[in-house]
Amino acid sequence: MTDCTPIQVGQMVPDFTLTTFEPTTKGFGSYSLADAKKNGKWTLLFFYPADYTFV
Repeated sequence: MTDCTPIQVGQMVPDFTLTTFEPTTKGFGSYSLADAKKNGKWTLLFFYPADYTFV
């Protein structure tokens, strides 16, 4: 990441692409927010502590 700008609830998320693991093919794939929007897919962004510990 070269630019990290915080966003807040209600703001538009900038387009991004992630490398994913596809359990059905046991290989790697990719996810693009722009492609999901174009195909009418919903996206849920979930943030959590690195090791799921509760603060």
